[in-house]
Amino acid sequence: MSFKKNILTLHKILGLLTGVVVFILSITGCCWAFKDEIESLYEDYKYVKPQNSSVLTATEAKEIAQTVFPDKEIHGALFKNSNNEAIEVIFYELEPEFYRSVFLNPYSGKILHTKDHLSGFFAFVLKGHVRLWLPAEIGEEIVGISVLLFILIIISGFILWMPKKRKNLKQRLKFDWKKSTRWKRKNFDLHSIIGFYVSFLVLIISFTGVVMSYEWLSATYYKSIGGDKTAYFIMHENTKKIDTLTKFVSPIDKLIPKLKKENPKAKSFEIHYPHTKETSILLEVANSDGLHYDMDYRFFNQSDLSEIETQSVYGKYNNATISDKILLMNYDIHIGAIGGLAGKILVFLISLLTATLPITGVLLWYGRNYKKKKTRA
Repeated sequence: MSFKKNILTLHKILGLLTGVVVFILSITGCCWAFKDEIESLYEDYKYVKPQNSSVLTATEAKEIAQTVFPDKEIHGALFKNSNNEAIEVIFYELEPEFYRSVFLNPYSGKILHTKDHLSGFFAFVLKGHVRLWLPAEIGEEIVGISVLLFILIIISGFILWMPKKRKNLKQRLKFDWKKSTRWKRKNFDLHSIIGFYVSFLVLIISFTGVVMSYEWLSATYYKSIGGDKTAYFIMHENTKKIDTLTKFVSPIDKLIPKLKKENPKAKSFEIHYPHTKETSILLEVANSDGLHYDMDYRFFNQSDLSEIETQSVYGKYNNATISDKILLMNYDIHIGAIGGLAGKILVFLISLLTATLPITGVLLWYGRNYKKKKTRA
């Protein structure tokens, strides 16, 4: 009993410390679950009428988009492998943060739309989920620590849930309320029974979240499951020297048509323009809609487009080991995309139920402490 009392004390203290953060993360997680599906209902500017003409080259798309934000840095350009979708040129700078996209007609080069990724409902949701709407260096640290503590809360909660006698197991697995059942009992059941049923999946969602938060944890986790590559992304330099930047303007424009022929079933190609003559060309090939784990990360020399092999898990998906695939699936597992629409619905429901746990937990704590004090008085 002393062991369970200590566990209960730990559970209460950690719950009170992290309750607000867990509630915010759960609610924002619910809102984020169907982001792609909701945005697809009103982002009609992404689609164009197919034409029997050539599309813009990577250099042409860059030059047109640069006229919109001439002083900003281009992160990359996204070319869809279909004939009715716009080219998206992405601008991103860290300090001060600037994140916008310019959508172009792939045939005429006409500017169709400019999107600010840092404003709007889903931008608000993401800022809350990642950093609680606080400055990044503060908010991200609070979120990371809180989720690590929440994992301990889940484990301690499961220990507390386990009944001492087998005959009491049934009472811990389902609601058995009568008209005479007091609200305290109902609240306890809501907290313990819901907590039990969501515990396993919440543990997975929480763990995948902290893996993204801490690079050291990601590397440790990857090595523990048998990984033997570098667990983080590596941006490679050219393995072949060039004299000036002007020499690779023509080769880079041949890269996407080349990969489209090699990967006819790919969904999109995102090219990252090198900013110096030492940096290689990075091209991300998306092989599935709505999934990230099976992407190919490929690096090419600027001069002749010869390919550079990487020692990172972020390389060609066909070369990935089981350990690599588990790490690469981390984000898709976290948002439920790994299970398609059903997986997203499941994550939505689990997040919604998890949001109730801090509320019922605080009510339990209040009822056991302040109510008793008033009764004694």
